Amino acid sequence: MDKLNLKNDCPSYKPIGREDTSVTSLHDDTIFALSSGAGTAGVAVVRLSGPRAFAALEALTGKAVPEARYAALRLLRDPESSARLDEALVLAFKGPASFTGEDVVELHLHGGRAVVMGVLDALDRIDGLRPAEAGEYSRRAFENNKLDLTEAEGLNDLIHAQTAAQREQALRQMDGALRELYEDWRSRLVGHLAHLEADIDFPDEDLPEGVASAVKPNIASLCAEITQHLVDGRRGEALREGYRIVIMGEPNAGKSTLLNALAKSDVAIVSDEEGTTRDVIEIQLDLGGFPVRLIDTAGVRESTGAIEQEGIRRALKRAEEADLRLVLVRADDWPILPTAMEKWLDEKAMLVITQTDRADMFHVKHDKLPGKVIDVAYVSAKKSHGLDDLFKRLEDHVRDAMAPREAPSLTRVRHRRALEEAVEHLTRFDQNAGFDAVLAAEDVRMAARALGRITGRVGVEDILDVIFSDFCIGK
Repeated sequence: MDKLNLKNDCPSYKPIGREDTSVTSLHDDTIFALSSGAGTAGVAVVRLSGPRAFAALEALTGKAVPEARYAALRLLRDPESSARLDEALVLAFKGPASFTGEDVVELHLHGGRAVVMGVLDALDRIDGLRPAEAGEYSRRAFENNKLDLTEAEGLNDLIHAQTAAQREQALRQMDGALRELYEDWRSRLVGHLAHLEADIDFPDEDLPEGVASAVKPNIASLCAEITQHLVDGRRGEALREGYRIVIMGEPNAGKSTLLNALAKSDVAIVSDEEGTTRDVIEIQLDLGGFPVRLIDTAGVRESTGAIEQEGIRRALKRAEEADLRLVLVRADDWPILPTAMEKWLDEKAMLVITQTDRADMFHVKHDKLPGKVIDVAYVSAKKSHGLDDLFKRLEDHVRDAMAPREAPSLTRVRHRRALEEAVEHLTRFDQNAGFDAVLAAEDVRMAARALGRITGRVGVEDILDVIFSDFCIGK
């Protein structure tokens, strides 16, 4: 079926409000999507954005667009058949004072499937309208200078936040905390670069001598600030992705039993047979408002079986990547440490003595402990002894590791790589300053570009599809 052409098929059509706005959208088409969650609900929100949004609303209601930002009750009809679709609240947001910077319409519908599909089908038959792709609303907001990339990423994080700490970090990033930090560094570099280039371009002018030497301490100080920001123990990234706690030990050390006890659910098969766990099992926990990925692994031992060897390889890989390792040792083996576990008892490990119901606790608690581990706990999952204490120790550790700092934290690998590149260029500037002014200035310029890529000011076209494809449809 041909699409309805608003200009030709709707006698009352006119481009509502376009003459007296300063909308400078880069797009000629209008997008629409269900912006609320899928499935039956009390209310469903369909959003339109683009130059034909207001005209589409007129076509659905047969009435003039209501005053901007005021809700109005309207009967929605199919523009082709005049069939009733719903009685809905409608809102109009005139660009550029909208989320996307374009004209935006929101249809607050009853949340039944037939209602939503009827409205979406009617919109799809209107000329100039098309369904939105994932993240397209946020991308248009970025392209129309309503958001920078860090704010857009913060918005995506907020949509997917599952814990209180994730919500707070996302809100802080949405408020522009990272943008302000990175733009401050970038603007300072641009100011220093202006002095360096003036020294190069106007060598015969009456400029202060030794410009590069004069700005060198300032750039060194800025480089130190960026370096300090990078040394954060993956705090922000761990908060986004989940703090990784890996349970490891020899076969039958009680790893899967402990996982089930901490998860309060039978998520892993428990058996006296060695090698029951062959692959990595991962669950999500909320520890004191912080997201945790609790990972059970295969027992580490010498093995000739191909499948078990692969499980052990994966276990060791996860142990290397872990933010915290729970190294399990059976109480009846303690204080003898399994050889395979000794290398993992370091400052990222918590020693957990398991199956304490099978040993004398006086003996277990009074023997010498490895000096590098951050903590030790004694548990019997079978008897439910010590589990509350272990849970509390884990909660305290995670809170200390991921508690927010005064300065905003790095939240993405993309940011980290750009900052590392900036530091590399500023380090090279320090080496070039004093004997090659052109190379020194170029290093500062490249460092500023690296910072600009984080917020989206320069050179980000190749990563936009990747960033916004992570968003859900309708946002």
